[in-house]
Amino acid sequence: MNPKALELQARTQKFAADVLIFCERLADKRETRSIVDQLLDSAGATDSNYRAACRSRSTREFIAKIGVAAEEADESKGWLELLVRSEQVPEAKARPLIQEADELTAIFVKSRKTAENNTLEREQRTKNLRQRRNRY
Repeated sequence: MNPKALELQARTQKFAADVLIFCERLADKRETRSIVDQLLDSAGATDSNYRAACRSRSTREFIAKIGVAAEEADESKGWLELLVRSEQVPEAKARPLIQEADELTAIFVKSRKTAENNTLEREQRTKNLRQRRNRY
């Protein structure tokens, strides 16, 4: 596996761990319980889906898994912002996690788009080659 992928795996795992620690420190209130459960799930899924993308068996599988990782990171950002907006946590405490969720989302979206574009280009080259062969 390439070093950038390994570095990003470490980053997604750190994000999930940091969210876990963040949630452990929140007051155990009825208002936050369901949000915390959702946040823990989405942060963990960000990590697990990126890891699955790294081990995908095809480009299509990679595109699907990296897309799910992007959705989960964005969902995590949404739950964190909701905790801030509902005044369950000060913005300053959630800001680093919100920023990391946003950055991970951007990385995954860019990776998905790159893989999609590369697939389209590869398919077009194959199509052009077949057309040239059929002319002769």
